[in-house]
Amino acid sequence: MKTRTLQKDKVNIITLGCSKNMVDSEVLSGQLKANDIDVVHESTKKDHNIVVVNTCGFIDKAKEESINTILDQVNLKKKGKLDKVYVTGCLSERYRGDLESEIPEVDAWFGTMELPLILKRFDADYKSELIGERLLSTPSHYAYLKIAEGCNRTCAFCAIPMMRGTHVSRPIEQLVAEAEKLVRSGVKEIMLIAQELTYYGLDLYKKRRLGDLMNALADVKGLEWIRLHYAYPTKFPMEILEVMKQRDNICNYLDMPLQHIADPMLKAMKRQITRQEILDLVKSIREQVPGICLRTTLITGFPGETLEDVEDVKRFLEEVRFDRVGVFTYSHEEGTSAYELEDNIPAEEKERRAQDIMETQQEISLEKNQEKVGKVFRVIVDKKESGRYLARTEFDSVEVDNEVIISTDRKLKPGEFVNVRITKAFDYDLEGELV
Repeated sequence: MKTRTLQKDKVNIITLGCSKNMVDSEVLSGQLKANDIDVVHESTKKDHNIVVVNTCGFIDKAKEESINTILDQVNLKKKGKLDKVYVTGCLSERYRGDLESEIPEVDAWFGTMELPLILKRFDADYKSELIGERLLSTPSHYAYLKIAEGCNRTCAFCAIPMMRGTHVSRPIEQLVAEAEKLVRSGVKEIMLIAQELTYYGLDLYKKRRLGDLMNALADVKGLEWIRLHYAYPTKFPMEILEVMKQRDNICNYLDMPLQHIADPMLKAMKRQITRQEILDLVKSIREQVPGICLRTTLITGFPGETLEDVEDVKRFLEEVRFDRVGVFTYSHEEGTSAYELEDNIPAEEKERRAQDIMETQQEISLEKNQEKVGKVFRVIVDKKESGRYLARTEFDSVEVDNEVIISTDRKLKPGEFVNVRITKAFDYDLEGELV
């Protein structure tokens, strides 16, 4: 390719959005590197001449961040500091036609499933033998493992199927091979991700096989922790809980987004489940795996939501006492079935409701953390920051959950497992000392 200097091309990949996008960027990096092209993730050195922006198009805030990032890179190109700006990912998939005319300075736009086309821009070949080879953008001791692409659900608020297509599971053998490669590179913990984990296998094997996959991954030597994210509650495959109980390296942790609890909202959101069914499911999960950590996410401000619906959510949280909760405000997305409804709740009120719900959960989180004081937990060390080490228990995933703060003169390494006695508890963090 032509460049402004005689130097070799260097590509900087900027990733926005979720961990699934991060995996896509890592795969692209691996392919570029295999084609002898210099590549970095979100470099601040500014010694690159090409940028690939991997965008998110899920909700308004994410779309705005993606567009601003593209414009920032285009401005650098105008100033002669970049030769090429390419855009890929969900925003590009969803709005390519509009974006091409609005931001003509971008050299090429790509959808979510067009990796070979991106590589052609670099005169590079897609190497199928590299399946599972990635250039990690995470610290070397943990990684995300995307077990499927797309989604077959029809939730009223969600635009993901428009951007990612229908559910496509990856074969068990391929995922095990990728996990083995990750472990050989130093990974100790993998987080299973997909738009919807519990659907895994139905398309490929004609039955749900998440449990079989978990067992196969648990056999990978050197893999210390396996963590489950994005499990859909409807038709939940209870057999995976037995696997979780039997296998020591599968974390007693489950991320199960519920989105709401009030029956009118669950029906309007097309969640295919009722409040009572959710209560029964949570009870069954806790009975089968005592001590399991349950994380959920909720949406507030969906069209037609009443203040009583919000109070119902708060009562539910006080009754069920989830370990971890995240709350998002509803985003009115064209192309979804909810877009036909009136977006009748102002943004400020959506935020107020979200804050109200989180204040309820904050008290629950503090009480649950206080129960841990004096107890000993095995933790994985993530990093050293401001003279202290930050670690996590098996009940905490990366970035979204609690951290354990350790002050010690002993030198600890990222990825090292140590035992810690909890000495202090805060709303969302713990302090501890080495045992």
